[in-house]
Amino acid sequence: MRARLALLVAAVSVLTLVAFLVPLALLVRTVAEDRATVRATADAQSLVPVVGTADAATIRLTVEQLAAESGRPVSVFLPDGTVLGAQTPRTPAVALAARGQSLTGESADGREVVIAVQGRADGTGVIRIAVPQHELTAGVTRAWLVLALLGVILVLIGLLVADRLARTLVRPISDLSAVSHRLANAELDARVTPAGPPELREVAGALNHLATRIQVLLVQEREQVADLSHQLRTPLTALRLEAESLRDPDDAARITAAADGLERAVTGLIRQARWRHSPAAQPAVADAAAIVADRVAFWSVLAEDTGRAVTLDLAPGPLPVGVAADHLTAAVDALLGNVFAHTPDGTPFAVRLAGDAGEVVLTVADEGPGMPVGAVQRGASAAGSTGLGLDIARRAAQAAGGRLDLRAGPGGGAQVLLRLGPPASLPPASLPPASLPPASLPPASLPEA
Repeated sequence: MRARLALLVAAVSVLTLVAFLVPLALLVRTVAEDRATVRATADAQSLVPVVGTADAATIRLTVEQLAAESGRPVSVFLPDGTVLGAQTPRTPAVALAARGQSLTGESADGREVVIAVQGRADGTGVIRIAVPQHELTAGVTRAWLVLALLGVILVLIGLLVADRLARTLVRPISDLSAVSHRLANAELDARVTPAGPPELREVAGALNHLATRIQVLLVQEREQVADLSHQLRTPLTALRLEAESLRDPDDAARITAAADGLERAVTGLIRQARWRHSPAAQPAVADAAAIVADRVAFWSVLAEDTGRAVTLDLAPGPLPVGVAADHLTAAVDALLGNVFAHTPDGTPFAVRLAGDAGEVVLTVADEGPGMPVGAVQRGASAAGSTGLGLDIARRAAQAAGGRLDLRAGPGGGAQVLLRLGPPASLPPASLPPASLPPASLPPASLPEA
């Protein structure tokens, strides 16, 4: 904007100066020509009494003296054809003056002043003074340079004023942009100080109001999620009491462990909802190798019960990725849970985890009926489920700087590729492994697509 305003002011200044300086420059040249012509006319008129009354010798002496003083060629044409002073041929102006008409005309070397002198006994004499071109333009070049310098100075002053004005406009706009970027980076306490013209002040106030409103809405949302999660504690407590009343110790232990795992997940959800945007939060990092191995071991029990063959190709860890451990756990559970939810019993599937070029890729492939169109769309499901599973995986991939890819398998079925990038705060080769996620949840509590 500063450059555009400066260009606009420069264009307007140049046009304005041209409109004034060009006529002024022409006027200066005209004044210089008129000044030289007036001086030559005055010199010629000073000879009129001498040419009208004196003899030829006196006229010659006076003409030579005047020519030496003025530096201009001076000629006197007597009626008998004698030329005194500078020997120049008769010009049309001289011939016209011999008839009694004084005039000023242009010549090949500049300008000539011709005065007719009447009253001589032998006829009309003519005085001719030539004004050379350099005398007609004396001082014009210097005046033009002064005018050009004045124009340049005025343009520079205009650019300086325009830059100052543009700075008062650009600085508040830059502040607005910086605060908007901070808000986009979840710095919800960022505010802009209103400055600049009234319009920019109004925009700054609107942005501050929007930031405050977003902060209030996020707080309300987090509290609602926390309250909803807290309400789950009551049925969990009842489930734990029912488990303790079972006579079979193995069943009681198994149900109690599942209830404990679900309670830990609910507690983590409450903390995440309340302190998701805490300034002191550490950068998200998780060990993909440890989490995938743990979740595959959990789902392998169900695969064995449903007669599904599992092919595993898991790279050894650690494989750090830039996503929280609970988010990655939910994403892996969503992908594996979809295999069980949307393929018939006995359908084999494969899980592959590989890391190369700073990226970790988790591939889940099955030989089922394939993936319907629009399966990644949040809330959309053709199987009667919540439709959130693949969206959870997609958001986990985006949080790690990656993406979720869906494709058809070579022999039918579906392939889901979860691409995860390294944590942003540490180099890929030096990251410590993240801690393992909370205890495993039962299949019924995991999200589905």
